[in-house]
Amino acid sequence: MTLAYDTESHAAPLAIAEVMERLGVKMNYAKDEEIFAQDEDADLVHLLVSGAVRTTRLLSDGRRQVGCFYYPGDLIGLETHAIHRFSAEAICPSTVMVVRRSALRAFAGDGHLDRAIWEAARRELERTQEHLLVLGRKTACEKVASFLMGLAQREPAERVQMPMSRQDMADYLGLTIETVSRMLTQLQGAAVVEFDGSRKFKVTRWEALEQMAA
Repeated sequence: MTLAYDTESHAAPLAIAEVMERLGVKMNYAKDEEIFAQDEDADLVHLLVSGAVRTTRLLSDGRRQVGCFYYPGDLIGLETHAIHRFSAEAICPSTVMVVRRSALRAFAGDGHLDRAIWEAARRELERTQEHLLVLGRKTACEKVASFLMGLAQREPAERVQMPMSRQDMADYLGLTIETVSRMLTQLQGAAVVEFDGSRKFKVTRWEALEQMAA
């Protein structure tokens, strides 16, 4: 199978993806299985082929903070330092292409790898900014509405797949799981979104969702 990744969708630069396909090993991870640990040596490069991944960090008081969500085509945890600041776990059954950074550098050349690191750093900055904007929303409803709008914009389909759990959403938004569930119920009750089970939804009133997320 040939993997195609492009920079327009914020995926891995094509040259690096091709090299990783040649040199890499595909690793399959079950739901909630750890891919790499917080403070672990960052000597591997990970490219998500299928599934979805979350990064998390345990805080000093024992709480869990979800840092980001990753989707197929994303480079995961490509650090500029020697260790991973976050751990990464599969949200659902996922396949990850794994290559040693030294092997990738030797094959692709320093220039290609440096550009890949720069591109990954740029995307991480965008993700951080998006996360800060969501956390900066004043109310819980605004935070949840903004999160759902981001998912719907990422996956332009009538029914949007939501791979993360309510707890993942809560730990990402800085809310309790009870608050997240209550806000989702309110949004569905107001006919802004329509859920098909717990992991799939449809935006039925896009303007109303945008207003709530503004």
